Amino acid sequence: MKQKFEQLLKKRDEAKLGGGADKIKAQHEKNKLTARERIELLVDEWSFQEIDMFVTHRSTDFGLEKQKYAGDGVVTGFAKISGKQVAIFSQDFTVFGGSLSEAHAEKICKIMDMALKLGIPIIGLNDSGGARIQEGVVSLGGYAEIFLRNTLASGVVPQISAVLGPCAGGAVYSPAITDFVFMVKNTSHMFVTGPNVVKTVTHEEVSFEDLGGAETHATKSGVAHFVYDTEVEVLENIRKLVGFIPQNWKDLPIEKEFDFTKDLLEPKLDEIIPDNPNKPYDMKMIIDLLLDDGEFLEVHSNYAQNIIVGFGRVAGVSVGVVANQPEVLAGVLDINASVKGARFIRFCDAFNIPLLVLEDVPGFLPGTEQEWNGIIRQGSKLLFAFCEATVPKVTVITRKAYGGAYDVMNSKHVRGDFNYAWPSAEIAVMGPKGAVEIIFKKEIASANDLEKKLNEKLAEYVEKFTNPYIAAERGYIDEVIIPSESRMKIIQAFQLLKTKVDTNPKKKHCNIPL
Repeated sequence: MKQKFEQLLKKRDEAKLGGGADKIKAQHEKNKLTARERIELLVDEWSFQEIDMFVTHRSTDFGLEKQKYAGDGVVTGFAKISGKQVAIFSQDFTVFGGSLSEAHAEKICKIMDMALKLGIPIIGLNDSGGARIQEGVVSLGGYAEIFLRNTLASGVVPQISAVLGPCAGGAVYSPAITDFVFMVKNTSHMFVTGPNVVKTVTHEEVSFEDLGGAETHATKSGVAHFVYDTEVEVLENIRKLVGFIPQNWKDLPIEKEFDFTKDLLEPKLDEIIPDNPNKPYDMKMIIDLLLDDGEFLEVHSNYAQNIIVGFGRVAGVSVGVVANQPEVLAGVLDINASVKGARFIRFCDAFNIPLLVLEDVPGFLPGTEQEWNGIIRQGSKLLFAFCEATVPKVTVITRKAYGGAYDVMNSKHVRGDFNYAWPSAEIAVMGPKGAVEIIFKKEIASANDLEKKLNEKLAEYVEKFTNPYIAAERGYIDEVIIPSESRMKIIQAFQLLKTKVDTNPKKKHCNIPL
């Protein structure tokens, strides 16, 4: 029996070496961790339970029968992150470049199937050269099996992907379907076709980094939600993210203890809005003062910066924040901001995370580029997401709320639960100058002093319309509040909304304007 124990231990040691010491050294020389090192850093100590350690491929073509490694290029199993159970797979680049074979795919599918049964998040650490070419269509079928499970798991359990090396061709679509994508600067790459194919087909010269690097996907494409300098930072922030989100769609929002006896007024909020309504300010200053301890995990921080989305806590309860950013494009809604916001809202709604909306929006961005690229369809995604969401929804209008953007940003009319406005709020069909030039067009045109008349009518319009009181008279605003009261009011609202129940009509599924 002792001999058998020794044999098992030897096999385990061999499996843990992956492609061997030389390949591990090469991985480290690229400033990359191994598959097992990544898991070790990500999960709670001693919590990882590996399965399928000894699985190998079944291919006999191209001499592959002579090259077999235990695990076949992916480490799979279950672990805990801050005490919460998760399913995890970590691709091993030291074995066949992490390429996906039939057996490799089966291992991933196995933990995904189990995650759905258990109702726990799925975390994928991707580092792969793509499909194992020697296996042909079998490896392609393996990808499709994973894509199917990603799709079926969507909205059932959270799915998080980290791209920690190459991710090319069909391999990119698994992370793309998941809820959040993390990348590392200079070592992570995602693209459907690589630079060589691009050069052949379109004659464009482009580097790996410019085509599909972390910075590209964080700023231009919006594929990457989080980008960090090192793998260690990526893994640390995956842990943070898991701390904000529930285990599955039936679970309640994450809640921590909170001291309700402390002073909830925030006097600094009274000093943020400029006297000049056209002067920008940083909405993140307001977010920091409204959230517990100023803790905010921003999502898509470098993409469509005219809207801010991310996770924080209000009185210990996890919330999703959606906020216009006056400091970037005056906080206007454009195509990218609309899609970014809609995607985030739908994640929060799928997993019962309440929404805090901070509004200062002058409208939708005009122009031929926006119209021709579908701002009508793309902008309606944000509207659709807010309308569809049944989680608790609280809005604070800090300054501008103009036109259709007022409706879209979680107004009372699209089932906003509590809608507050600061005295500085301007709720109107459009900006004062544009409105006056339309309403009083003839009167201004016939005046002896055009500028004087314009200013006179402008003052009249501002006095009557650019304030929150007409909306409050109609009940569209529940309460006009002093800014320093905001945190207290928001806490009261979310506490009250803990028992909220809202539903949508029965259907197979909606048809969001994709």
